[in-house]
Amino acid sequence: MTPTNLAHPLLNSVGVITDIEGTELTAEDRVFLSQPEISGLIFFARNYESPKQLKALTQQLRALRPDLLLTVDQEGGRVQRFRSGFSRFAPMMSYEALYQTQPAEALVLAKLGGWLLASELIACGVDLTFAPVLDIECDCSLVIGDRAFGHSGEAVTELARALINGLQQAGMQAVGKHFPGHGGVVADSHLELPVDPRSEADLKTDLLPFATLIGEGKLGGIMPAHVVFTAVDSEHTAGFSQRWLQEILRQELGFNGIIFSDDLSMEGAASGGDFYQRSLAAAQAGANALVVCNNRQAAIEVVRAAKYLHANGTSRLPLQHWQPRRDSRQSEAGASNLLAARERLTAAGLLV
Repeated sequence: MTPTNLAHPLLNSVGVITDIEGTELTAEDRVFLSQPEISGLIFFARNYESPKQLKALTQQLRALRPDLLLTVDQEGGRVQRFRSGFSRFAPMMSYEALYQTQPAEALVLAKLGGWLLASELIACGVDLTFAPVLDIECDCSLVIGDRAFGHSGEAVTELARALINGLQQAGMQAVGKHFPGHGGVVADSHLELPVDPRSEADLKTDLLPFATLIGEGKLGGIMPAHVVFTAVDSEHTAGFSQRWLQEILRQELGFNGIIFSDDLSMEGAASGGDFYQRSLAAAQAGANALVVCNNRQAAIEVVRAAKYLHANGTSRLPLQHWQPRRDSRQSEAGASNLLAARERLTAAGLLV
């Protein structure tokens, strides 16, 4: 069972992104992470004590596996894994009010925020934050809410583009989530399977930020939602749907980057079967990076599925080319630049 062959060589590649339990590597972690099927690691708050500790941990990981992509969910607001010692970002929705009254200033600050966010992570050895959120908030979602940039496709697109420009200026790629849009359903896909009954015409509004930013070449990665959109594919969530990932995302929108599954341990992914089965289902749909968190036994099963795929014609997923250059980045993000960015964002109410 292998994904459909597509033109871009990375698009028929699969790897695993998983996690560890503590603030340093254990002997068990070292053995587990040495498996070539694992392409990256995702950090959580439990892995963090201070910038100094985080740097030591990322150095341990680099010594073990220099090719691992080291990632985190560091959006700001409710979703910020590293807090003490890092800038505390307000929710992305905080940009919306400013955008409505002073759009040019809002875009300047969103770019500055993206640069600051990425610079702090890169300085500690972290390669990627899964951002930006491209969902359009409809004032109903239990999981998106103020994680979104706004209530309109235009605001989300413009502000997300600015933040991406800041990420890229610091040396970091962007991953848009949660394709094709999670903001129109109430249910939290961490806890249950959301179903969105809207028509294809209505869903075009949610697709606008993704389609626009893909067309502009701004997104290196996409993370699909664990949501069933019945008007498009009534049987599968977007993350398990060839219709969404191959026909719409790859062919119609022309996306040729990496598709990161959302966490396969979420309840919204349970429709794909057990962890081995849902890994194969995600890969068959077109996912390249199989993300599995907070469950080592589940991660073992996902790695087992990746081994099967690699033995049957799917290549291993290389992600080291996503790692920011570190030789000059830290000097570019010097103390004075960081301080000035923090002061300006704090004055605008965008840091807390």
